[in-house]
Amino acid sequence: MNQPADSSATTARVHAAPGDTGDFSVLRYAQCWEDADVLLQALAPPAGGTLVSIASGGDNTFSLLTTAPAKIIAIDISPAQLSCVELKMAAYRELSYEEMLEFFGVAPSDRRMRLYRRIRSSLSKSSRMLWDGMPHAIAKGIIRAGKFDKYVRIFSRFLLPLVHSRKLVRELLRPRSKQERYTFYDRLWDSWRWRGVIRLFFSRFVSARLGRDPSFFDYVEGDVGERALRFARRGLTELDPSVNPYLHWITLDRYLHEVPHALRPESFESIRSNLDRLELRCCSIEDCLAGLPENSVDGFNLSDIFEYTSAESCDESLRTISSAGKPGSRVVYWNTFVPRRRSERLADCLHPLKDLSERLHQCDKVFFYDGLVIEEVL
Repeated sequence: MNQPADSSATTARVHAAPGDTGDFSVLRYAQCWEDADVLLQALAPPAGGTLVSIASGGDNTFSLLTTAPAKIIAIDISPAQLSCVELKMAAYRELSYEEMLEFFGVAPSDRRMRLYRRIRSSLSKSSRMLWDGMPHAIAKGIIRAGKFDKYVRIFSRFLLPLVHSRKLVRELLRPRSKQERYTFYDRLWDSWRWRGVIRLFFSRFVSARLGRDPSFFDYVEGDVGERALRFARRGLTELDPSVNPYLHWITLDRYLHEVPHALRPESFESIRSNLDRLELRCCSIEDCLAGLPENSVDGFNLSDIFEYTSAESCDESLRTISSAGKPGSRVVYWNTFVPRRRSERLADCLHPLKDLSERLHQCDKVFFYDGLVIEEVL
């Protein structure tokens, strides 16, 4: 494949982290696995503000573009993640809505490589090198390309069919009242095979090898598989499976009639028109904020970054974040297996919005988080 010159007018601005080796070998997340509808309510960013967002697969940063910010700084320590975001930016910019869904892998398509060739010149040289070397990932749809996304696909394509029939899976996704959902789960779904597969496949041992990096479990205590089983029960009973696009993807490897916020038709033009407000930086949150003035940021989308740090490091980062945030700005992040939130030592700079956090957590469609944390800068 030829290597056209970079197009400076359309290439995302990517700032490399000091000492970065440009290792594109591992793309961990090709999708964002946090509920963007919850994020938008939790962050409540003002129009015309400056936001800092963990890039990950890009989708939730794109959703934040619909709030008409002046600027979003999307950061990630992984160059591969930023190349994923850059590829999606090119698709939003160059393709129609229907073509974008095809290219991403949301809609069926036999022309994804042709679509890739149409948007390829919009990519930086490093991103072209990454995606030129992943033709099979492009052909399958790029939202299946991440390590964690492949892990989820193993579950939907190979393990779940060993536990329940396709007919019963479709029955799971039928609209029901909450009481009917509990009855269905207890009588028909919660078999010994189901419990065994969840405990094993989502155990620390398997997840660390197939889904996440082993270092991500450094601060995890207790039985991961048992907690995964508890999360699954909540997601299939307390929440409504019939309108949950994340559950549809996990069980069917596709969306049904619902899609995440960034993929909805009403979001498309708003995202596309605001792409020039998005700046990509390959760095840590601390390095990013070190270059920003105090009281200059209107909101922080931090994914689950504190899951992988000590309590002391979490406090240090939150202190830095609060200094960069404007009074009244919000800091939003998720906990899965490691309980992290601001300690009492930070009571002078961050105030927890506990009621809002709990209310939004109860309707969070990505059910495998143990908690949502929303804190306000004082």
